[in-house]
Amino acid sequence: MSGNIDSVAKKQPVLINRTSEIINSRSKLPIIGEEQVIMEAISENDVIIIVGETGSGKTTQVPQFLYEAGYSSGNKMIGVTEPRRIAAISVSQRVAEELNEKSDIVSYLIRFEGNAGPNTKIKFMTDGVLLKEIQNDFLLKNYSAIILDEAHERRVFSDILIGILSRIVRLRQKRSNPLKLIIMSATLKVDDFSKNQKLFPQPPPIIKLSSRQFPVTIHFNKKTPHDYLAEAYNTIYKIHSNLPAGAILVFLTGKLEVKQLVSKLRKAFPYRETDSNREVITKWKPAVKKEIGTRLPDINLDDYDIETHSEDELILSDNSSNDEDDDDDEMPSKIMKFSSTPLWVLPLYSMLPAHKQSKIFEPPPPGCRMCVVSTNVAELSLTIPNVKYVVDCGKTKIREYDPLTSVSRFSIVWESKASANQRAGRAGRTSPGHCYRLFSSALFNDEFPEWNLPEIQTTPIDNVILQMKSMKIDKITNFPFPTPPDKQTILEAEKRLITLGALDADKNVAEISNITPLGKSMAAFPLSPNYAKMLCLSKDRSLLQYMLFIISAMSVQEYLPGDNVEAWKKTKLSWANKGEFYLLGDLMIILRSMGGASYTMRKSGLGALQDYCTKTGLHQKSILEAWKLNNQLINQLNINVPSLKLITDLDMRPPTPIQVKQIRQIVLAGMLDRVARRLTTNELNRNGLTPNKAAYYASNLSEIVYIHNSSVLKTSKPQWLVYQEIFEVQGKMYIKGLTAIEPEWLPVYANKLCKTLKVLEYPTPRYDEETGKMFCTINATYGQAGWTLPQAEIEFPDIKEKYSWLAIFILSGKVFPQLQCFRQYLFAEPDLIAKSLQYLKDQFYLLTQTLIKNQDDSAKKIKEHWSKEPTYLMEEYLIWLPKSAHKKVKLIWPPL
Repeated sequence: MSGNIDSVAKKQPVLINRTSEIINSRSKLPIIGEEQVIMEAISENDVIIIVGETGSGKTTQVPQFLYEAGYSSGNKMIGVTEPRRIAAISVSQRVAEELNEKSDIVSYLIRFEGNAGPNTKIKFMTDGVLLKEIQNDFLLKNYSAIILDEAHERRVFSDILIGILSRIVRLRQKRSNPLKLIIMSATLKVDDFSKNQKLFPQPPPIIKLSSRQFPVTIHFNKKTPHDYLAEAYNTIYKIHSNLPAGAILVFLTGKLEVKQLVSKLRKAFPYRETDSNREVITKWKPAVKKEIGTRLPDINLDDYDIETHSEDELILSDNSSNDEDDDDDEMPSKIMKFSSTPLWVLPLYSMLPAHKQSKIFEPPPPGCRMCVVSTNVAELSLTIPNVKYVVDCGKTKIREYDPLTSVSRFSIVWESKASANQRAGRAGRTSPGHCYRLFSSALFNDEFPEWNLPEIQTTPIDNVILQMKSMKIDKITNFPFPTPPDKQTILEAEKRLITLGALDADKNVAEISNITPLGKSMAAFPLSPNYAKMLCLSKDRSLLQYMLFIISAMSVQEYLPGDNVEAWKKTKLSWANKGEFYLLGDLMIILRSMGGASYTMRKSGLGALQDYCTKTGLHQKSILEAWKLNNQLINQLNINVPSLKLITDLDMRPPTPIQVKQIRQIVLAGMLDRVARRLTTNELNRNGLTPNKAAYYASNLSEIVYIHNSSVLKTSKPQWLVYQEIFEVQGKMYIKGLTAIEPEWLPVYANKLCKTLKVLEYPTPRYDEETGKMFCTINATYGQAGWTLPQAEIEFPDIKEKYSWLAIFILSGKVFPQLQCFRQYLFAEPDLIAKSLQYLKDQFYLLTQTLIKNQDDSAKKIKEHWSKEPTYLMEEYLIWLPKSAHKKVKLIWPPL
């Protein structure tokens, strides 16, 4: 997309006072030589794509190019999005250092924290933060340029951003206030952007950077091992024992694998603050110093036939240092030379507390080689100092989601070739490096996919659709997604939002739904639609405090531990031990744990939180994230509803049994499509299950599901439950985050999923004069499976009988009290009319049919009709009275 060439007069170039050290290091970056080409392309086009290998300098230098060229002049900002929070923080700090500017000029803003302020000129942020800014200012008038970094990650909000920004760019151009959009990645599937006519009618120019700053040599294994964890250990062992100084970065699939390998490496190469250890370090350091700065030798670890060991054999205890001599493949003596040299081993995964994550940027103790064992979080814009060796297991853990059943499962699969290249590039950021791939080149070429699937095709998109609807993007299927999600996935998500009451189906236009007032309120909060509805329904101030704790914790990844059930058992039962507190189930545990953490932080400070988390088995990072989200929600509520005056440091008392019952009902209203019913004895027998099995049917799944061992309700097995999540492990379905419910609540709080079979004559339907609502007792079923429910009183459903009963209540004077004085003149008593045979009377038929014709099913709607037509319903009512009473009725009509 071409734009007008920028006017130099509008932009005031900024003089940068960089240090000589920074100038020298920048001069070695490949992108520096392309600065003129890039800036000319940005000046002449509204959208450009920059593709360059990891280490070429894109992330740190392009924002500086724009800043120096004056794109921050005139109270404008340069916005840079990063897909992960840790990248936004670390890159903003690096750019500020290179520009020799303070943090108020180069700042960051992520979900719960940031240092961005009124003086900010370059703002690094996550894509979700920018999306929220678009909701408040669609044209992004405060920005002159937006850089979308790491676009190959294809995160959901990144894809939405690209689609929205493609429209904003065109609108800004029409207003002669151009916005520059720069899309950057190391491994971008360019065709999804450049050849997408819906996205960019005119293909944007693509600038390809020639190479990374430092070369990376790739080594493949001769054979692909079965146990990649053991292979990773052996490879690290040989790198550390045989190759020159340089940090090692290892890629594994998940937290448990990271912890296992870290434990084994720390036992094999222990670091201890002892005299003997310092002596070893002293002896070892000169050899390492000698190698620093020299070219890495072409040592291929594939020359060694690496055995595959069991996990137990990989744990090298203090008294097993000579066990290697018994191996069939004895390591050469030169490899064993430095086997006692300490290794500074650090884990890195998303749930690791921030202060522990930051250790990877600190230098290791003198004489130690650093080894970072990480999940794929290290693939992105993180420069871990002095990494020269990358060990890539070739696997990645993905979360698969079935949009029809809402079942999640984690699968370990081969990474994409694009991800493999990203991982390899981590070794060439600060010096020449080597990447050791623990798989064969044949497998890589034949089995590895070229690209990762975009997240929008693999995750629930309910919240995405709700956010888009709140921005008045009505027809989602027409939105210019870089890679559109399946149409059926969109329709299923909209259906769930309609069930929640966030959307209303448009009766006039097929496949169109409109956001409701409830949906607008839900979209204001950074929550999933289910949790947002729960928050919106928590109107009582005292109840709201409890719901905020519960919702905040439920929104956080891995809040409740899933392992070490026995250690948790006593604590959990003491927290949810009887009555309503026990029926609240896992959410009572959440509420008590959040309350305890809040009390601990207020009374003893943040330092005491670690002891609390160790004692309870909770994740400290999850607790802090939930606490920050709780405070964020409180601030938003206070802004939107100032009368609430919520505070964050309130000493909360435990809820009363009545409040707990209300919480259970609110949770059902938010999770109305996540209901499970326990199998009957006959159903257990038919499926070959033991009578005491905690087996359930889920409302949207034909397979049997089971209560997860971590749930406090595992032993009691309530008849009816709502669940937070359903997931599959080794072919078996489990439900987590459980709360017991009463089945008679379903027609009240999940009425859109209940089918009314019959409105019962006894108890007789009633009219509530205070609320103006009609209630009836029904027989009903729930869900597609048609689960039979006990009789329940609900607000009258939208069926024909509703209008008949409204007519009866009008005649009785309950709806409009001014008509009570005429009840004595009626030709028939309303109570008698209630009998089914009386519905056939002509005069009753006329009154009912008029109400049905105008869809007036409440006093409110009738009053609205009277404001336009004062004589509405008068003739239908007069039929029931003798002519002698007509004059009096006409005098008071409409009977308001």
